[in-house]
Amino acid sequence: MPHGRYSLHDPHDHTPLAEEHFQCAPGPSGWRYVSRLTGPAGDHRGSVDLALDDLGRPLRLELHAGGWQVRGAALDGVTWVRTDPTGTHATEGNVRAHAFTGTSPAFLVATARLLRLTPSSAATRVRLVAFTDPVLAPRTVDQSWALVNSEAHATDNGPLTVEEYQVTALDTGEQHAVHISGDVVLAAPGIELEDLQTPPSRFA
Repeated sequence: MPHGRYSLHDPHDHTPLAEEHFQCAPGPSGWRYVSRLTGPAGDHRGSVDLALDDLGRPLRLELHAGGWQVRGAALDGVTWVRTDPTGTHATEGNVRAHAFTGTSPAFLVATARLLRLTPSSAATRVRLVAFTDPVLAPRTVDQSWALVNSEAHATDNGPLTVEEYQVTALDTGEQHAVHISGDVVLAAPGIELEDLQTPPSRFA
């Protein structure tokens, strides 16, 4: 069960945003990721709990940030309920999208798992609902994902396969690279893997 720590920063000016302490593992139904976030001063910033089925679809999502809460799942596209900090108002949403995304590295692993690309695959378009900090506001985004390289690296624990994806935001044309090994993000814009206690899990 991989567990470790990511540092999250603004991809444009590199301002530190949070540290995400995580653990994740494949299970009988798919894959689960849980984490807690702390600010640069050590204050609690929120949490992520994401469970996927064996096809990579979100079985359950629960996010907390700034007092806001989102619960969601794949249902008629994706469906979610967003609750305000007072707990008195809840708004429902539904979009014909494939999955969710956000600032957590978990969502990059989840999207890669959903698409299951190979280096010979054409770039694949995916529609996602992003929950943006600091109030988990929902926004629908369209991206294109392509697996541009898959390379095995020798380690003390056996070969480690690193996959490099090119992700394109279809509204702006902006492109960036995402490097993933198993269920751990090694590098992506705004994300650095600072500590990893156990090797990434290998998906079947």
